[in-house]
Amino acid sequence: MTLKKGLLAMALAALSCSAMAATELNVWEDIQKSKGITQAVADFEKQYDVKVNIQEMPYAQTIEKLRLDGPSGIGPDVLVIPSDLLGAAVVQGMIAPMANATGDNINDYVESALGAFTSNGQIYGYPKVVETLMLFYNKDKIAKPFETMDEYFKFSEEQKAKGEYGLIAKFDQVYYSFGAMYAYGGYIFNRDDKGNFNPEDVGLANQGSVDAVSYLKSFFDKGLIPTGILGDNGLNAIDTLFTEKKAAAVINGPWALEPYAKAGVNYGVTPLPKMPNGQSMSSLLGVKGYVISTWSTQKELAEKFIQFINQPQYAKIRFEQTAEIPPLKSVMSDPVITKNEAANAIAIQSTRAVPMPSIPEMAQVWTPIDAALQLSVSGKQDVKEALEGAAQQINDSIEAFRAGY
Repeated sequence: MTLKKGLLAMALAALSCSAMAATELNVWEDIQKSKGITQAVADFEKQYDVKVNIQEMPYAQTIEKLRLDGPSGIGPDVLVIPSDLLGAAVVQGMIAPMANATGDNINDYVESALGAFTSNGQIYGYPKVVETLMLFYNKDKIAKPFETMDEYFKFSEEQKAKGEYGLIAKFDQVYYSFGAMYAYGGYIFNRDDKGNFNPEDVGLANQGSVDAVSYLKSFFDKGLIPTGILGDNGLNAIDTLFTEKKAAAVINGPWALEPYAKAGVNYGVTPLPKMPNGQSMSSLLGVKGYVISTWSTQKELAEKFIQFINQPQYAKIRFEQTAEIPPLKSVMSDPVITKNEAANAIAIQSTRAVPMPSIPEMAQVWTPIDAALQLSVSGKQDVKEALEGAAQQINDSIEAFRAGY
């Protein structure tokens, strides 16, 4: 009898543990960002009678860690990843598609941000935050930001006569020059009929890209952008010129907001200007979002959790706590964003931005195109010749990559 009671107690204990496990959800949130979802998590736990375990993890490392922890059963149900890693994660079967992504919960998102987490027509994640380039200007030198690049060109010529710089930017890197190329019809990878990036169609050397880079090169030809910004240390040089108030405007990202403020620059922030063809400069859109691990045994609950914490009222709290811009239309139009100059600039620019290609072949792009851009703007090689050489190198590298994949 005692043995039976003992076995019964063990069985009940096992069932109890199983029940507890079934009502727990493990989440890998971005480092130093869990404070932004504290209220949402508490409300979700109360509504669904669930225990949510939050662990902070640098978002750029989550996929590699999932590769190890997922199969062993100690990984998360939900994790944050950058959208440019989505393609590899999907191909390698590491994340699960969203089963309940319907019009009721996807139409609230900015299309480009949601597109960054879409592959083969399926939604694999809900975007949490967007970041992209914007234009910083010194209000003591520019009372009102100009609307066009031609105006910045003319202003830069006037500043040069004073021994200073007008607008400077790292146009020798595709991350900073892409927006101009896209405005003229250039692209990194075209999309196929299903909306997927096509690695066999590289548009970095088409006529639009050539025209755009030729225009950017004119800033260097006239000495309006110093050659000292070329190369690996160029961003530091740009930051120094702006913080020392020797440059009136720079193109940079939200990571520069705090350093520029600490440097005492009286700056303003605005979306990127229009190119000479009348099209606004685009930019590459960086997106972080919530996805579900393939190894999760709580996929339905995990998706409910993501949808719950991404509701506008919680996304607004997240912005107030972390200063990250949520790509939800209703929040982007809320005064909490529109009355915040920097946040509003990012919000507007994000609607003009293009998601960074998330396919694995993107890794073959950076080095060749950056080298070609540096040769182009510095005048060391003809623009068309340099870009065509880069495109050929990219195509060859992709072919080799795919053959060994």
